Amino acid sequence: MDKLNKIGLPLVIIIMLMFIGVMKSVVNIGYGEAGVLFKTLGGGVVTDQEPMGEGLNFILPWNKVYVYNVKQQEVFESQMQVLSSNGLEISLDVSVLYQPQANKLGLLHQTKGTNYLDIVLVPSIRAVARSVVGRYTPEQLYSTKRDAIQDEIYEELKEGVQDQFVQINAVLVRDVTLPTTIKQAIERKLSQEQMSLEYEFKLESARKEAEKVRIDAKGKADANRILNSSLTTNILKDKGIEATTKLAASPNTKVIVIGSSKDGLPIILGNQ
Repeated sequence: MDKLNKIGLPLVIIIMLMFIGVMKSVVNIGYGEAGVLFKTLGGGVVTDQEPMGEGLNFILPWNKVYVYNVKQQEVFESQMQVLSSNGLEISLDVSVLYQPQANKLGLLHQTKGTNYLDIVLVPSIRAVARSVVGRYTPEQLYSTKRDAIQDEIYEELKEGVQDQFVQINAVLVRDVTLPTTIKQAIERKLSQEQMSLEYEFKLESARKEAEKVRIDAKGKADANRILNSSLTTNILKDKGIEATTKLAASPNTKVIVIGSSKDGLPIILGNQ
């Protein structure tokens, strides 16, 4: 029995050590994740190989694997206090869609670590937002320039972090909050501008209508002037005779000549 215990106990210990070794040699990486290998006994972080992919991966039991989420993620910076071009404080809500550069995950881990979000991305978002918003007035931020600052934050943030192994996919400016007094002043100004535009539109419409009436009147005057200058006494008599002849030829008209007018034309009485 003692002999069996002497053999059995070491065997159990060996089996347990083997089991622990096997467990430490198997790394399961989930969907949308990748692993960075760290060689404990030499070499450190592996940067010259592709990260470990999804599924089961086998390593030496004394090495380590650091797992990263490589899917698209979102960081939301709420109520960032930034200054406009004239020094007024603006509150800004910004969402940034990002993900680590999967093929450079080893370099990201080596230089920034797993908390790269707080080390790289969040400070960069704040710095870029302050820089971009500082180029515009509150009026521009409130009305016409929100898309512009969104695009500028995206471009500058993308350029700023690409060498730090982080990929920026999109920037969304969700809200721009101005001081209440400034917002009310801007709204009054915009309302006045709208009223002014409406008044100018009415004036322009009235001017165009007056111009149309003037042109019509001038056209009629010109037509009458041309007509009067072209009508001679003989032409009028000729037209009168032509009209009289047509009336006389009508089957519904009885023509009675009772004398002549001062122009020498007969007077016609019809269908009585």
